[in-house]
Amino acid sequence: MWEKAKNQRFIRAKLVITTAKKISFVEIRIRDNGMGITPERINKIFQPFFTTKASGHGTGLGLSLSYDIITKVHGGKLTVNSEDGNYAEFLIGIPVDKPAA
Repeated sequence: MWEKAKNQRFIRAKLVITTAKKISFVEIRIRDNGMGITPERINKIFQPFFTTKASGHGTGLGLSLSYDIITKVHGGKLTVNSEDGNYAEFLIGIPVDKPAA
């Protein structure tokens, strides 16, 4: 997002969070209007210790842990859609009939 801001005089950061109750699951969508995620990074984004930050500025465990909690503990799904240079959107689906472990 900050890289995008460097190239524009003014930028309006936008984060949209929506929720919806579907038939068998709850859907949570989190979308921003930042730099997006390249296809190469999307393939690695949920791997432990993968980070795009400079050395010493983060471990890259946040999305990996989130993925494990959503998929293994709750039996849900976590996916990402993105258009490089325009947006990133995370979709979380949590079943409503499966109790958490």
